[in-house]
Amino acid sequence: MEANGSQGTSGSANDSQHDPGLRDYFSKFGEIRECMVMRDPTTKRSRGFGFVTFADPASVDKVLGQPHHELDSKTVGCFLLLLFAPFQERSGH
Repeated sequence: MEANGSQGTSGSANDSQHDPGLRDYFSKFGEIRECMVMRDPTTKRSRGFGFVTFADPASVDKVLGQPHHELDSKTVGCFLLLLFAPFQERSGH
């Protein structure tokens, strides 16, 4: 889940879980900028995790504040992932 530098990952997405299902579930927490399930490049099967990027950091807090998430009858773990620009980009060099 990302919001101005913060992103989270959801784990345990099963093979039938694709972007629309993940997006539908997490959209109840706020506006989503991007949503993707990571897939094996050869088989195209889900690798069991994905990423949700939110427009507002408060949405991330809402997700992390809920102890249990379930998609397609599977428990999904949610984690915060922070993204930062490389040092050169931040320092203007």
